Amino acid sequence: MLRKARIGDVRTIHRAINISSGKGEMLPRSLMDIYGSLRDFFIYQDEGNNEVIGICAMSIVWENLAEIRSLYVDEAHRREGIGRKLVEACISEAITLDLFRIFTLTYKQEFFRKLGFQDVKRSTLPEKIWSDCFRCSKYPDFCDEVSMILEL
Repeated sequence: MLRKARIGDVRTIHRAINISSGKGEMLPRSLMDIYGSLRDFFIYQDEGNNEVIGICAMSIVWENLAEIRSLYVDEAHRREGIGRKLVEACISEAITLDLFRIFTLTYKQEFFRKLGFQDVKRSTLPEKIWSDCFRCSKYPDFCDEVSMILEL
């Protein structure tokens, strides 16, 4: 079941992000950061046991730009279409807010290509996106994420 995140999901979101971060799949985020951006998150919950098995956030970056971030699906549930549903929910919300340029920084290029995203040079995106990059241990010389954009 897909739904917007609630306050009771914060620690679960934090744990999922840290698990993924430990595997090098995304940057870590603090508990305080997640509380502050909770409204950005969608949750995918297993209908059988109500366990959260997927998360994704859509963050507004600028007047004409949104970011898909913090996509995580539990390894036991990957390749079931959960990631696609989460990203599509984020895209739908961006469209509702009249945001028609959506980017992501990712290691999962093929996944995002299937959703219509295309590779783009990071330098073509506004400097505002670099705020997370400055906190990353891989910045600037070892960044291996790929910038992708969807223009609707």
